[in-house]
Amino acid sequence: PGGQVALGDQLVLSCAVAVGTGPLSFTWHLVGSQALLGTGPHLELSHIGDNDSGHYQCRVSNGDSVAESVPLNVTWLRGTLGERV
Repeated sequence: PGGQVALGDQLVLSCAVAVGTGPLSFTWHLVGSQALLGTGPHLELSHIGDNDSGHYQCRVSNGDSVAESVPLNVTWLRGTLGERV
């Protein structure tokens, strides 16, 4: 799965769990990076730029086990001169 975002747009990603018990903890990461992008079931990125392209992944934990989403490939669109992006 993947999607394209226009340069400067806002991107909101959502993560949901079909089955789970106990309090759930959500974290967001770029695949290949150890950096934490956010916590909670939604990740909001404002003013998307070229450095925001990549594979985004949500991890959910209930304290006993961890589940990971399928990485979502996000790329940004470049416009041509005079084109609104």
